[in-house]
Amino acid sequence: MAREELTRLTGNGNGECSQNDCPNVYRTASGSFVVQGNPCDVFVPPKGESLVEIPESVFREAVRALGW
Repeated sequence: MAREELTRLTGNGNGECSQNDCPNVYRTASGSFVVQGNPCDVFVPPKGESLVEIPESVFREAVRALGW
């Protein structure tokens, strides 16, 4: 899957997030989500999975974008 295939739900692309380097939530064409955030190492996830940490405000913005 290419980044261009994702719908960005958070971040307006201005200011410090203009280079896509801040926590974000994306939606895939199949309806699943891709989360961009800071690496988190509180435990080792199963093989093939990763942990990332994002602020609550990013989740709230994603929920608003989806109209939930």
